[in-house]
Amino acid sequence: MLIIGIAGGTGSGKTTVVNQIINQLQHDEVDVISQDSYYQDTSHLTLEERVKINFDHPKSIDFDLLVEHLQILKTGKSIEQPEYSFTEHNRTKETITTKPRKVMIVEGILIFTHPEIRKMFDIKIFVHADSDERLMRRLKRDIAERGRDLHEVVDRYKTTLKPMHQQFIEPTKEYADIIIPNNRYNTVAIDIVQTIIKEKLV
Repeated sequence: MLIIGIAGGTGSGKTTVVNQIINQLQHDEVDVISQDSYYQDTSHLTLEERVKINFDHPKSIDFDLLVEHLQILKTGKSIEQPEYSFTEHNRTKETITTKPRKVMIVEGILIFTHPEIRKMFDIKIFVHADSDERLMRRLKRDIAERGRDLHEVVDRYKTTLKPMHQQFIEPTKEYADIIIPNNRYNTVAIDIVQTIIKEKLV
């Protein structure tokens, strides 16, 4: 099993890169695990308390469960991947059955902050976009898809997202094997990754 980690700041274009890789491969032996599915279970908190959680800090992620699930997949067994609700700020009671594939892509802003998970990645990719571009993408996504209002998103960006990015996410760029600047479509970087994956799938 080839495990690829794709990290980068919020709104950097990680999902776009993942989709470009998968869509052009069109192979059923490639699957994706999102870090967002592994936010800590906060069922013991009220919604008001959950809203105040710093979801951009490494402590917000259940890395132990993610490590365990990757280890299980490597043995050839399926896992029950948690499902997360951004409106409830908590896991749902549903899970997603994820089968082992020849290539597993793990994507998320904080995945390179955890040493044990970093060691499990055969290829580490960091998607880079400038801060203004990331803010605009985050605004559009959170308002359109997650029911946030403009003031909430901007306030969270200034008080949480930006400082957490500078403290935890940007420094992990040094662990990357490939850095993809995503202010535009980077065909060369995507082609390199696809070539490596295709060799694995043969």
